[in-house]
Amino acid sequence: MCNMKDWHISRTVALLTVFIVCCMQRTVAQFNTVSRYDVIWNSQSRHAGESMPCGGGDIGLNVWVEQGDLLFYISRSGTFDENNAMLKQGRVRIKLSSGPLSNEGFIQQLKLAQGYINVHDANTDIDIWVDVFHPVIHVDVKSAKPVKVTATYESWRYQDHLITDNRECRTNSYKRLQSFPVITYKDDIRFQGNEVLFYHRNRSDVQDVFNYTVDKEGMNSVKQAMYDPLRNNTFGGIMRGEQMVAAGVDSGKYADAAFYAWSLQSKKPVRRQQLSIGLEVAQTESLTPWLQALQQTLQQAESNVTSDRHKTMQWWQEFWDRSYIHIDSKDSAAVTAGRNYQLFRYMLGCNAYGQWPTKFNGGLFTFDPCYVNEELHFSPDFRLWGGGTMTAQNQRLVYYPFLKNGDFDMMKAQFDFYLRTKRNAELRSETYWHHAGACFTEQIENFGLPNIFEYELKRPAGADPGVEYNAWLEYQWETVFEFCLMMLDMHSYTGVSQPEHLAFIESCLNFYDEHYRQLARRRGVRELNEQGQYILFPTSAAETFKMTYNSTTVIAALKVIVERMQALPDIQQDTLRSKKLLQLQQRIPPIALTAFEGHQTIAPALAWERVQNSEAPQLYPVFPWGIYGVGKPGLDIARNTWEYDPHVVKYRSHIGWRQYNIFAARLGLTEAAAHFTQLKFADGPHRFPAFWGPGFDWTPDHNWGGSAMIGLQEMLLQTDGKKVYLLPAWPADWNAAFKLHAPYNTIIEAKIVNGKVTVLKVTPASRKADVVIL
Repeated sequence: MCNMKDWHISRTVALLTVFIVCCMQRTVAQFNTVSRYDVIWNSQSRHAGESMPCGGGDIGLNVWVEQGDLLFYISRSGTFDENNAMLKQGRVRIKLSSGPLSNEGFIQQLKLAQGYINVHDANTDIDIWVDVFHPVIHVDVKSAKPVKVTATYESWRYQDHLITDNRECRTNSYKRLQSFPVITYKDDIRFQGNEVLFYHRNRSDVQDVFNYTVDKEGMNSVKQAMYDPLRNNTFGGIMRGEQMVAAGVDSGKYADAAFYAWSLQSKKPVRRQQLSIGLEVAQTESLTPWLQALQQTLQQAESNVTSDRHKTMQWWQEFWDRSYIHIDSKDSAAVTAGRNYQLFRYMLGCNAYGQWPTKFNGGLFTFDPCYVNEELHFSPDFRLWGGGTMTAQNQRLVYYPFLKNGDFDMMKAQFDFYLRTKRNAELRSETYWHHAGACFTEQIENFGLPNIFEYELKRPAGADPGVEYNAWLEYQWETVFEFCLMMLDMHSYTGVSQPEHLAFIESCLNFYDEHYRQLARRRGVRELNEQGQYILFPTSAAETFKMTYNSTTVIAALKVIVERMQALPDIQQDTLRSKKLLQLQQRIPPIALTAFEGHQTIAPALAWERVQNSEAPQLYPVFPWGIYGVGKPGLDIARNTWEYDPHVVKYRSHIGWRQYNIFAARLGLTEAAAHFTQLKFADGPHRFPAFWGPGFDWTPDHNWGGSAMIGLQEMLLQTDGKKVYLLPAWPADWNAAFKLHAPYNTIIEAKIVNGKVTVLKVTPASRKADVVIL
């Protein structure tokens, strides 16, 4: 008979063995540095709003212990229903026949280095982990005394749910009640022998958002050629455990959602019980191949649990070794920033290999909305700004940090989203305007068309059918260029050329060339101005300066993308493509300048009709476009814009997607960069420190976290061509160690003490000559 002391000894030996095998190339110091950010709770949680994230691959869990029960929500990338809501996979509850988990000796710990959660009390020890390489969740329960373990799958989607509140519609793509019923259709859930099978298969006998949108936006003539991610989309899984049997169905209510519960229980009291939950999401013509793939996934996982766990631990350890920022300072807010940077990076790592990008409005870690806003009494599926709606202005901030982190493989999901929807965006141009080029609006669906609510059905006669009839979004088409920039950056960082990326970028450029020459011809005789330049009207400068003439965000995007494309060997070797880009470059007008209090500043556009929102597009030439900044001409003009433009000054803030911390870092304004970074990275309002928001969106606010990460990276390291600038906006009293990536397959590792670089390692060493310490 073993006791808990023996268990902890054997557990430590086992984990140490795994660590040695997986981390031979790492130092113990590095391992301990990452582990010091482990989140440890010594008391149980009150509710799901006090949950802790755990995940891997493309699965996210919210894990918490409440009144002695271990619970976790399951989320997975790609779970889009008929209404394009991103539905959770359900909730699991673990109980022991010996009684609730005790407060005596209670610890819940997120073990960052190995990527799992451990929960234990004086008599029980539970590991929860997700396989990075296979969509399987594992729960391993150990007890000092033999107990029966009950694992219950709980679902609030046991019956069709008619949405009757406009606010609840915000979780799907309709965003408001319609003239027809908006229904979240029930899942299929049942015992299948001694396992629980649960799944949602999008119905073919109802009109889904894709078909509704295509019809209402006048695209029916090309529907058969369009990519449709909702047709037959099927998602769910199987829960089972070795020597566990079906134990009946029950019901209850959690927070604001009634549920049904299907339980499995150990056949007899045991000291160890393992539970597996396999998941599958796919578009299949019938249910049979989906079920076969799910069963195969579980069978493989259950036969290789030990080796799969070792591989998953190794993946997390390599993930942490690839990049880090550790901060030591007497300033506790700076230390908090360093910790929360790591915690948020962990959350991003949980969707490393999803088919779909991490969503800005909660990612995989949303929970019951009443714990975000007590006025919202809806199910755990709820999130503001939709499930399948990909808001580019927000998504971009989630993905920029991956570059300096060297997380290049994790950017694939975001790029693939655009590659999959490219043809649909081109069909918009062909259908509405009869010209070529991909037109991506803001607030696009996962099939590339504008969200139907933002598009607006009540349109005046004669309104351009390709333009969103929306005060914030009309003519805002340039945000796609930021993802074009990331594709080009990926090339410059890795040296790997991806032809499909270049073709995508060319299609986006082609839209602007074709469309604005066409608009000019409709207004008058000439398609270009007297200098042979585009007449970029109407455009938009973000969502803020509307009906602009020569928007600064559009011009900056065109200027940088065209220049970067021209520099690529693949383009230089192709005479026709090179000639086309040169023609585009010659047609791009200059960025407009203005003045305040006698100081020259960047204007948002040459002219505009109104101000609609509170972004600062005047500073987008600083970030993301890098035309102005440290070591570049015109830095004084950009700093004047920060200091004197009344619109920029009025909206300085750290909340949500605001990027003043990034602007300050790019401008070398150390004090301001530190100030806004500390505010960005301060603990969020929930128990887990990196659950920020809701800000302007939802909790946990991932574009809040992403913009915070970008700013911190830019304080340490900035690049301009081959130049690498270290410490362009770094406070002298923030000691730090970091490892970040730069273009040309470069890795920078450094240690900073009292404002000086005391250790510097540049890989490859030949790049050290390009490093400038400021």
